Amino acid sequence: MSPNRTASNSNCPESAKDDDSKDSGQSFFNVLVLGLGNILLSDEGVGVKAVEELRNRYDCSDAVEIVDGGTMGLELLPYFEERSHILIIDAVKSGRKPGTITRIEDPPAYFSSKTSPHQIGLADVIGVAVITDIMPQNITLFGIEPKQFSTGLSLSTEVARNLSRLVDLVIAELKIIGIKIQAKEN
Repeated sequence: MSPNRTASNSNCPESAKDDDSKDSGQSFFNVLVLGLGNILLSDEGVGVKAVEELRNRYDCSDAVEIVDGGTMGLELLPYFEERSHILIIDAVKSGRKPGTITRIEDPPAYFSSKTSPHQIGLADVIGVAVITDIMPQNITLFGIEPKQFSTGLSLSTEVARNLSRLVDLVIAELKIIGIKIQAKEN
């Protein structure tokens, strides 16, 4: 099974695909927004639900590729290649109150001390990316503290309440990088 890959050119309206991105300096960006998790285990699926919401609410420039990585592990390595930035969205157990959003600027260092099964898959991907020298300089993890990993398709109230805020923080990060983002009209 491969990740649900949504390249930004299918995510952007025709008006956003003109040559303005070259003039705005975006041509050197190659950004991956990667949502991770298992949607069958409640809050574990928050990363996948976040990229779904991002796709539904925003159009991004061609410099961004949005990928639903689901529960893939090392199969994600090709997505890391030749990126200027990677933004990962996932459930992260940090011991904080459920629904708390955490921004981690050095995921390799963070995961070097984590041993829970949920974090091992991403830690392995990051480790191999570092060893094979495909790890970009700019990688940021946006995590949200889960309340539950029980079987179910719905997020807990605490996590669902902060899902839009999580997406807004990722959008803000893309804008800081210099990516052209446009809210969709409903």
